[in-house]
Amino acid sequence: MNDLLDREELAVDVLPAARRLLGCTVEADTPEGTVAVRLVEVEAYRGADDPASHSFRGPTPRNAVMFGPAGHLYVYFVYGMHFCANISCLDDGEAGAVLLRAGEVISDPDVARRRRPTARRDVELARGPARLAMLLGLNRSRNGVDVTDPASPVRLLAGPPVPDSQVGTGPRVGVAAAHDLPWRFWIDGSAAVSPYRPGRRRPAPVSGRP
Repeated sequence: MNDLLDREELAVDVLPAARRLLGCTVEADTPEGTVAVRLVEVEAYRGADDPASHSFRGPTPRNAVMFGPAGHLYVYFVYGMHFCANISCLDDGEAGAVLLRAGEVISDPDVARRRRPTARRDVELARGPARLAMLLGLNRSRNGVDVTDPASPVRLLAGPPVPDSQVGTGPRVGVAAAHDLPWRFWIDGSAAVSPYRPGRRRPAPVSGRP
């Protein structure tokens, strides 16, 4: 079994942290058994200089995990329907996290299918952040969990660095602010990478109105 990723590898800026997470494994204990996915797509979010980030306007009870220390799960509910999971990075007190967008199942596929019985194909088991979170059981009860702790119910295992020739970069998916930043990273050739959907541009303010 691979070793846990060291916290120090995540206590860096969001872009190298996101790049490092490609090829790593997230392993989670679920009622059906242990499920593990190899990360094939991630997305970086910083703090006060990133208007698409939940931490852009400062700390709140919801986003507190983003402010460190590195190596903890930040799980949030979106659209009143789904959970999405991030891993915190940067130095303690600085806000940053990497969204886990997609993964390839590398554990027992039967356990994974029991976790995601509506998936039509195995490649869709963790294709997209909501599906990945559902498969691994990443919900509010996992918010704040330390993925660098061997006793944690969710663990981040180090993978060999993915060669630059196999890494794609591009805009983040579905964000309205800072939508052109190429802060999404994926492994070229993986069928589990989610489809790109641009966010809606925010309308320009009308002259004379706030």
